[in-house]
Amino acid sequence: MEIAGFAAAFVIGITLGLMGGGGSILAVPVLVYMLGISPVLATAYSLFVVGIASLTGAINNIHKGQICFKTAVVFAIPSFIAVYLTRLYLIPAIPEHLFDVGTFAVTKDMAIMVFFALIMLVAAFSMIRKGKEEVEGDENTQPKFNYPLILLEGGVVGVLTGIVGAGGGFLIIPALVLLAKLPMKLAVGTSLLIVAAKSLIGFIGDLQTGQVIDWTFLLTFTGFAAVGIFVGGYLSNFISGKSLKRGFGWFVLVMAVLILAKEIM
Repeated sequence: MEIAGFAAAFVIGITLGLMGGGGSILAVPVLVYMLGISPVLATAYSLFVVGIASLTGAINNIHKGQICFKTAVVFAIPSFIAVYLTRLYLIPAIPEHLFDVGTFAVTKDMAIMVFFALIMLVAAFSMIRKGKEEVEGDENTQPKFNYPLILLEGGVVGVLTGIVGAGGGFLIIPALVLLAKLPMKLAVGTSLLIVAAKSLIGFIGDLQTGQVIDWTFLLTFTGFAAVGIFVGGYLSNFISGKSLKRGFGWFVLVMAVLILAKEIM
């Protein structure tokens, strides 16, 4: 099972390299169900894994000139603040035992996984729909900024990232295309930079709460994901990320249903 977990980390990296997002949604289920890590710690580990893997992809896109730094800054500022405060204050403040429904006890770990599964459902439907007909920006269009909406979505994505430990690329990319009018390739590269920065800032919030980190395990898992993102970036020269996104969306949908069934039943 441990070998399968590290293999899954490699697959997470490949999907990030191919599609610019989506793969990170699998990090927490892999860490919890395949490697036996508690949900709260798994979301912290996921932030680090997603941050490093996305940073690897972002550096590659910087070399290609496929990042809009001004858009990244506008979107990232509220996202940085939200994810940092969520990990530092909100997550530790949630009690271990939330409430009872008859004889059914709802715990913090269960609530995090159920909420994560619901986010996976949103991501799955987004990828299935966009995989069928991807929103494209005109390559020659100059970025335009709807500042209030970009700031609002940046904050919302930051809170979601802080709670579930996923990068939120499936939310960021459509926002950059629709709200900042970025072409798709530029939106993917910019998204990776935003995801990398806010995920690592969220992880810093975990370190400040005194969370105990198994660095040997975490760096090994992250290494597999980072190698995967290079492989995914290479494969993207031959395989269209759009054609994979819909199928991957169905896979995420099935995973979300299985997580809900396991946690609730």
